[in-house]
Amino acid sequence: MASLEKEGLVEESRSSISQESACISNLGNLDSAEASKSSNIFSVFLEPIQWIQMLSSQLNPTFIIGIVIVYGLNLGFSGSFFKVVTDYYWKDVQKVQPSVVQLYIGLYYIPWIMKPVWGLLTDVFPIRGYRRRPYFVLAGVLGGVSALMVALIGNLPAALALSCFIGIAAGMAIADVTIDACIATNSIEVRSLAPDMQSLCGFCSSAGALIGYSTSGFFVHHLGAQGALILMAIPPVFITVLGFVIYEMRSPCLHPEKQKKMGTLGVAVKGMYQTIKFPQVWKPSLYMYLSLALSISTHEGQFYWYTDPKAGPGFSQESVGAIYAIGAMASMVGVLIYHKTLKDIPFRNLLFFAQLLYGASGMLDLIFILRWNLVLGIPDYFFVITEECISRIISRIRWIPMIVLSTRLCPLGIEGTFFALLMCIDSLGSLTSKWGGGMVLHVFHVTRTDFTNLWLVILIRNILRIATLGLIFLVPKADPSDALIPQDILMTHSTVTSDDEGLELVPKNDRSPELLLNL
Repeated sequence: MASLEKEGLVEESRSSISQESACISNLGNLDSAEASKSSNIFSVFLEPIQWIQMLSSQLNPTFIIGIVIVYGLNLGFSGSFFKVVTDYYWKDVQKVQPSVVQLYIGLYYIPWIMKPVWGLLTDVFPIRGYRRRPYFVLAGVLGGVSALMVALIGNLPAALALSCFIGIAAGMAIADVTIDACIATNSIEVRSLAPDMQSLCGFCSSAGALIGYSTSGFFVHHLGAQGALILMAIPPVFITVLGFVIYEMRSPCLHPEKQKKMGTLGVAVKGMYQTIKFPQVWKPSLYMYLSLALSISTHEGQFYWYTDPKAGPGFSQESVGAIYAIGAMASMVGVLIYHKTLKDIPFRNLLFFAQLLYGASGMLDLIFILRWNLVLGIPDYFFVITEECISRIISRIRWIPMIVLSTRLCPLGIEGTFFALLMCIDSLGSLTSKWGGGMVLHVFHVTRTDFTNLWLVILIRNILRIATLGLIFLVPKADPSDALIPQDILMTHSTVTSDDEGLELVPKNDRSPELLLNL
């Protein structure tokens, strides 16, 4: 009996020990799971920093700073702030009809259409040996002076105010084409980073737009539409400073023959002409133009309706800014979606589904204008925020691959000029969209107070968006990392060799794709 009791006590002791060991093991697993979870959360915030560090190590850090300033502050903040404030300026200060405002806004695109001119200047007309710095300074001075004039001089005639706004747009365009030339060069030399650079540009512009939209309504409400324009003079100051601090090697004195070859305008123009003749180039360029032009803009008609307390929901200035700010956050989500899941998808497949969703999302505007959301029990503010987020995400996913495609079409040596030409085509498409939409608004008698036919204008716009799918055959099936133009074009039209480049953006060592961090 004693031996049996002893054996029972031993078994109970072993069982208790095993149970304690299991509990300790379970606690250890829980602790490790919690640690892993906290580590994953921390890595979400750490990953963008590591991504920026990777880009800075593979590219020149001042180039990354330039993207942040130009795309984040100059295009993101200024572009969004400019959009809201000028809408209220034309509506409340100048009291212009929405169809006329669309024609005026179309004129803002003139400096963007002239991007090949700015590209030629940066490529073949260096100033005191510098190809980038002087044009950043020029952009900052032009934009700053124009903003100060329209903000500080009262009772401006509409024509003079329009000239100042075009001057602001010109400063933004010159800074943009200068940094775009750098982006095009890096996209050619480090193909694997082309989508990453465009993702960075998209993220910076969306972050800047978030700040611009968030603050625009507040400043319009407290300073007025004209007084708020004083803030448009701040970004040009940073652009001017960038022109002095960005790293650029001064070009040495060249031999007369080589200097003549680089400085001859005809060489660059001939290179552009010979490149655009290739079907691999003109077909996607034509698609980009038509996809923008056929999607006629109805923005001003909708803006006047949004802010009308009788015919529309009557959103306040702060509400309009908040709606656009939430849309900017949605744009950042669109950039992340593209960067994480879509950047390796062939161009044609991605653009087909993006355009299809773009046309379908436009029907949400139709539902809102017809007030069907109220029939469904959905409040105006909630519905318009949902519509804005969906539209911005799809627009960003649709836009980034077209920019990546544009960088892949540029021959080395005239990359700044040719990329500017492609962006000029896009700007021309946007101008056509604005003017086409303005004419349709005028034909259907959409005015400051009469919005009866606004729903019909939006329906026509949506049908045109869907019809663009019939042109998708113009887009190549290639992947973003593929070479889209013949290699001999790059060799033939490369008028600038690595020894002659003024702005050193990419280190000439360690460019192997195996050394790049794959996010």
